Amino acid sequence: MSEATHSTRTARFEARIKKRYAAEKRFKFIGLGAIVFSVTVLAILLVSMTMNGIGGFQRAELTVPVDFRTAGLTIDAERLEDADAVQALETAGLPMLVESAAEEALGAEGAQQLGGDAWREVAQAIVADPALLQSEKTFHLPANNAFAAALRGEGREELRPLAKQLHDKGLFERRFDPGFLARSDATDPQVVGIWGALKGSILTMLITLALAFPIGVLAALYLEEYAPKNRWTDLIEVSINNLAAVPSIIFGLLGLAVFLWIFPYYRSAPLIGGMTLALMTMPVIVISGRNAIKAVPPSIRDGALAIGASPVQVVFHHVLPLALPGIMTGTIIGMARALGETAPLLMIGMRAFVATPPDGFTSPATVLPVQIFLWSDEIDRGFIERTSAAIIILLIFLLVMNGLAIYLRNRFEKKW
Repeated sequence: MSEATHSTRTARFEARIKKRYAAEKRFKFIGLGAIVFSVTVLAILLVSMTMNGIGGFQRAELTVPVDFRTAGLTIDAERLEDADAVQALETAGLPMLVESAAEEALGAEGAQQLGGDAWREVAQAIVADPALLQSEKTFHLPANNAFAAALRGEGREELRPLAKQLHDKGLFERRFDPGFLARSDATDPQVVGIWGALKGSILTMLITLALAFPIGVLAALYLEEYAPKNRWTDLIEVSINNLAAVPSIIFGLLGLAVFLWIFPYYRSAPLIGGMTLALMTMPVIVISGRNAIKAVPPSIRDGALAIGASPVQVVFHHVLPLALPGIMTGTIIGMARALGETAPLLMIGMRAFVATPPDGFTSPATVLPVQIFLWSDEIDRGFIERTSAAIIILLIFLLVMNGLAIYLRNRFEKKW
């Protein structure tokens, strides 16, 4: 027996074994290399975005103390509760008051470097707290874009000495800008914000979810539980699988040709954007839903039928609740993909300049990826930083959605 075993360990046999082990090692190192490469590229992306994005959450601000007690600004308190309170303060002379206070604090040249709409931030502060009119308050107001560039050592050289002088006095600094999360698009990078685009994204995603989820789940249930097995069903299944791989811009062309033909007055609206993205997300939900339904053991169905449940009760009382975690996971991943899409929304006109947040599903709006795309076309350094900051917000949004998918899968996952 020992001789027979020994005879199989020939030199040729040993060479083949050695060759197999070497191939296994190569495969292992290649896989490890792929992971290292992916992690490195991701790290470069995140570090690059973070380095540029940190500046995007800041803006150059001039310090302007305003003493309203001696300013002589008179306005009826009731006007501050009206919708046009900011216009009322403008009529009462607030812009000139802010300019006068800026000249006193910064000098005539420094006051000229205030942003054109800086007084509006003072007006909004007064509207939020009318008691300010009886006190003195120090405001940090945005400088104009040229003076902000001078603080970075860029742009017009003649402004740099004044920028350095005010910076040394502590009157001109880059500060964290919480308004970046609360404002909308603008032509000046000093006063842009992402709230308008973020709200547009949220409204668009609500339309997408409301359309894609019920239709996708019902289609998955029918195909898996009720559809006859014939060539037509096979054709539908193959078509759905192909639709999941169709480039997103094709869905944009479809939305342009169909939805805007039906609703011609809702161009650039979350309604049309959501309907277009629903077409793109639906195949993903159908495929993930069918896989989740298929994973429910047949014994669950047999047991329910054995105790007298009807086929509809079996589906909606037993199969669907057990498959729902898998369906929800696929839905959230599909929604995360839709959230990051740009091409189909460009086709339906959601690249318009929208300076106010949308009021509803039919208001003109843009979305976060399109806003990033538009800002990335700007050559101003301020917009480059704002673009990186907006990308960070979008990545955080996507990470939250993917984290939610993982939580739901682990929380409600059933094992048989």
